Amino acid sequence: MLDIAADLNRWVEEGRDFAVATVVSVGGSAPRGPGAALAVDGEGTVIGSVSGGCVEAAVYDLCVQALEQGEAVVERFGYSDDDAFAVGLTCGGVIEVLVAPVAADAPDRAVFAAALSAAARGEAAALARVFRGPAELLGRPLLVTPAGPDGGGEHGSYEGTLGGHPDLDRTAVGESRALLAAGRTGEFVVSESGAHCGSAVTVLVESSQPPPRMIVFGAVDFAAALVRAGKFLGYRVTVCDARPVFATRARFPEADDIVIEWPHRYLRDTDTDARTVLCVLTHDAKFDVPLLASALRLPVAFVGAMGSRRTHEDRNRRLREVGVTEAELAGLRSPIGLDLGARTPEETALSIAAEIVAARQGGTGRPLTGARTPIHHDVPGGPSRADAMV
Repeated sequence: MLDIAADLNRWVEEGRDFAVATVVSVGGSAPRGPGAALAVDGEGTVIGSVSGGCVEAAVYDLCVQALEQGEAVVERFGYSDDDAFAVGLTCGGVIEVLVAPVAADAPDRAVFAAALSAAARGEAAALARVFRGPAELLGRPLLVTPAGPDGGGEHGSYEGTLGGHPDLDRTAVGESRALLAAGRTGEFVVSESGAHCGSAVTVLVESSQPPPRMIVFGAVDFAAALVRAGKFLGYRVTVCDARPVFATRARFPEADDIVIEWPHRYLRDTDTDARTVLCVLTHDAKFDVPLLASALRLPVAFVGAMGSRRTHEDRNRRLREVGVTEAELAGLRSPIGLDLGARTPEETALSIAAEIVAARQGGTGRPLTGARTPIHHDVPGGPSRADAMV
């Protein structure tokens, strides 16, 4: 439900009753993953989606029923071979959906409100809820914040309860914090007493993190198109260039940040993490070499550099000369982008964005037509260069 936090937070502020259906488990070729949500308020207004259209009508009815009865339920949807027109996923997948009411006077309303508010503000938070187990535990929320100066002290904080044994909450807090630190939505299975040796309770943890960063080095025409593509993909986009005449707000109105600095100096002083994407578009050795020598040693998700194949070979030679190893060079995606036959800045930005998505989600970049590879890859949170470096 955190994926539609902004709209749900507005509903909370307006005092609306609503019910939320959240995908908690998927199998096969399901169109959306765990955490995808659809909500219905007391007047029948709908936001979100759990299946891209396959079972939305049935889930809508479940939300209305949950609002009327005040009880959480879990429903399974899958393809029916006997009746292809029955409620199910015609793509062949299977999903389980947790449907929970969030009435204005519900005891857990404050916990949901705090989780939605944090996610809407772009703050790190994890929401844990039981979706398999005793009926009295279904849908109860436990909100977990990260440890650190802004996260409730050394060990972070939590609010709410899953119900049942106190050790269940303690185990859930630890598991949720680990998933939150990785920026992942996932599940864990424990006993009703919170012990890892049992399997009576399955808990979904939805993680909300600030948007990942995309840093575009080089204030060139291609960069303007890539900024738009990055924003479309949900990144916080920074443009960095040492030349103030090019790095202007007028040229990059959609960028979140514009930095006038030598690229390698900015990269040295700014924050990056395992979700950060670095796109080097300068194709100028005096900028590229010191920048990439630093970038290729960072545990980030993606490092790509623009340039012709001749530029690529010359750049690799220069990088080797300054001590970059073959293993580090293997992490460089250059020339950046998938082979789409791109010509214009917009087409080039599309090819770069497509490679970033493929790299993060484990895709091949090949056409789906005639292929036998999965359409939806099971890569929670997406792979990163950081994973490969461990």
